[in-house]
Amino acid sequence: MAGRFTMGPTSCFVVLMGWSGLVFAQIAPGPAERAAYTGLLAAAARGDTDGIVSLIARGAKVDERDGYGRTPLHVAAYGGHHGAMRALVAAGADANALERDRYDIVTIAAVANDVPTLMVALALGARAGNVTSRYDGTALIAAAHLGHVEVVRTLITAGAPLDHVNNLGWTALIESIVLGDGGARHTDTLTALVEAGANVNLPDRNGQTPLALAQARGYDAMVAVLRRADAR
Repeated sequence: MAGRFTMGPTSCFVVLMGWSGLVFAQIAPGPAERAAYTGLLAAAARGDTDGIVSLIARGAKVDERDGYGRTPLHVAAYGGHHGAMRALVAAGADANALERDRYDIVTIAAVANDVPTLMVALALGARAGNVTSRYDGTALIAAAHLGHVEVVRTLITAGAPLDHVNNLGWTALIESIVLGDGGARHTDTLTALVEAGANVNLPDRNGQTPLALAQARGYDAMVAVLRRADAR
C-alpha cells in the first residue's frame, strides 16, 4: 500500500522545501522503536485488530503515547492499518490528536500520498482543516507542496480550507508553485485548487502574487492556468 515508511534507522520521511532551505519532515516509528513497543502501541504497529480490542477490554489506555508523542492511532496510520485505526477510534481514540511535531493522521496520510488511509481517517472523524506541523499549515498545504493531486482533491472534497496561510506566508496554491517543480503533478494540483475556488490573487508575505511567482520560475503551464482564472 502507498505511503509505507521503510527508510533507514530513523525512518525519517524528508522532503527538501525548494529554495527556502527548510525541511518538511515526518518521523515514523523506526525499527528500534517498534521492537521496543509493548501493549497497544505494539498491536497498532502490527495492525493487530483483535489484539487491540482485547487490550482495550483489559483496560489499556487508548491514547497512550510513545517517546515521540505518537498515539497508537498515529502508529496505525503510519502503517496503513485500517482495521486497527477503526478499532482504536471505536474505543475512544482521539482522531485529531497531534504528535510531538504536531502531525495528525490526516497529514500523515496526505504526506505519504496514501489516499485509502486518508479516506479512512476522514471517515473516522479526523478533520481536513486541522492546523498541523511546525509551520502552522494544513494537510492540504503539505499535499500541494508535494504535488499529491489525488490527496489534494480528496481534501478539497472533505472541506479543507483553501486559503489557509501558514507561518511562511504561503497558501496551498502558493506552495504548489514555490515548492513544486512546474511539472504535470504540481500543475494538476494547482488546477484542482483553482477549480475549487482558491484565491488566485492572494499574495505571499512579500507581496508576490501566485502569477508573479509562477512567471518568475518560468512555469508556463501554471501561468496559463492562473491567467485563465483571471489572476493578476
